[in-house]
Amino acid sequence: MNPRRELYTLVGADLLSNLGTRISVVAIPWLVLETTGSPTKMGLVAAAETLPYMLSSALATPWADRFGIRRTSVFVDAASAAAMAVVALAPWLGFGTLLVLVAVAGGLRGIGDRVKHVLFKPAAERAGVPLIRLTSAYDGLARGMTLFGAVLGGLLIDWVGLTQAIWIDAATFAVCALLIGVLVRPHAPAQPAPREPYLRALRGGFAYLRTDRTLMIMLLVVSVSNMFANASVAVWIPLWVNQVLGDPAGFGLLLGVFSAGALLGNVLFTMFGTRLPAGTTFALGLTLSGAPRLLALALSDDLVVVLVVTFLSGIGIAAVNPLLGASLYQRVPGELQTRVLGISGSVAFLGLPVGALLGGWSVALLDLTPALLVMSVVCLLLTVGPLLLTRASRRPEVKPATPTPV
Repeated sequence: MNPRRELYTLVGADLLSNLGTRISVVAIPWLVLETTGSPTKMGLVAAAETLPYMLSSALATPWADRFGIRRTSVFVDAASAAAMAVVALAPWLGFGTLLVLVAVAGGLRGIGDRVKHVLFKPAAERAGVPLIRLTSAYDGLARGMTLFGAVLGGLLIDWVGLTQAIWIDAATFAVCALLIGVLVRPHAPAQPAPREPYLRALRGGFAYLRTDRTLMIMLLVVSVSNMFANASVAVWIPLWVNQVLGDPAGFGLLLGVFSAGALLGNVLFTMFGTRLPAGTTFALGLTLSGAPRLLALALSDDLVVVLVVTFLSGIGIAAVNPLLGASLYQRVPGELQTRVLGISGSVAFLGLPVGALLGGWSVALLDLTPALLVMSVVCLLLTVGPLLLTRASRRPEVKPATPTPV
């Protein structure tokens, strides 16, 4: 198969599974609401999916190395399709069964996302595609798929019904497994990796991150950035919209403008990212994406001003994930990629659950405007400060590893 066509197939399959996930993000809470009428149970289902996702991303990766990256990808996507197919029958099986199935699906998706991302590097190298260009293009496409999938999920529920929407989600995973199983053929390594005991293999991934200070700092500041982003979406922006605009449509408008900025930023970064200084761009992206957005909400009641700053913040965030992803691919030895990428994903997501708590706590303690002012300063210090203090922003990919096919 043509190397570029193989790469496009791999990325397309991954985006297709992302589309299915976004459909289920809308459909499953609606299923819980229709069958139980309980907001508390809706929250339980969300937690039941998120926690296994984070845990499996890090803890299941040694087994994926042992079983084989491509085989793991095919297996977990097929299993995800089966789990979602049973979820479609959950109204007859009860809430407890639904909770278990959603947890299983979340765990499967956690390891599935990680192993597909490990397959990206060798596929890109065979296709002659620069890693920074791949990670930037993928980040933009994934953002677009997130927006499209959420909208499509709501439309499908209206057009074909709730159960059928979940069946479509299951079908996306089945097609993903089929595409990778039939059309993606990674080359075998010249020397097979030794079979390590599980705990030793897992420790190896953590040990590498401890020794690579630059990567660890990049991951931690991205986790902090995610924390403030989630606090904004969960608490600060809705409260600002309610107090200033009094129209919930403004919330969707702000989120849409941020996403539009991120999509434009991804296009620009895909075109010009290889020419930019990576460390400076990473720090600048974090600077633009966080604190200015909070300051605009704190200091202005003018929707146009807030929209412009939000749009620019979206452009800024577009450089962060691609640079982090490229640094992971370039710095981590091939035999450790599965474990380190899995652990890295979990570290980067750690800030998400903390963010919602931080948003509510800060407003309860200080009120909205003082909270936004204080948190904008804290955001700047915690995201950009560590990069400047350690000089990590100068060369985030100092020691590229020799490529090892997966």
